[in-house]
Amino acid sequence: MQPAPGRVPPPRIIVIMEDQWPRALLRAALLDAGYDAVGARSVSEGLAQPASDPARGPLRLVIVDRPALGHEASAVAELLRLHGSPIALLLAPAGEATPAGPWQQVIHRPISIGGIISTIQTLVPLAAAASGEIE
Repeated sequence: MQPAPGRVPPPRIIVIMEDQWPRALLRAALLDAGYDAVGARSVSEGLAQPASDPARGPLRLVIVDRPALGHEASAVAELLRLHGSPIALLLAPAGEATPAGPWQQVIHRPISIGGIISTIQTLVPLAAAASGEIE
């Protein structure tokens, strides 16, 4: 399915989190803010997302929750390469050393979903035409 003529699809974001409910809540907040958010339980599952989809905008941001990273740090670099080098954001527990990786931004928990969305809006601003429903 193609986007409507003249409509700019919203930026796509992959949320990689092991736990379903936090992942679903963050995706819902991103959708409400105007982004196209998809979820994955692991980096490997995120790699299964198509690099190009005519009905969706380009992948602009990959959010990786530290527990979902596991031993797949090298897979994050592959995911970013396949998708044209989107921004990589790591959600890390407070007090934990940041693991090596291609992180442009690290957010330490605890943080509210609103705080995460605010950071994302700074990293990936929405175009005025990008707002609207996602099918």
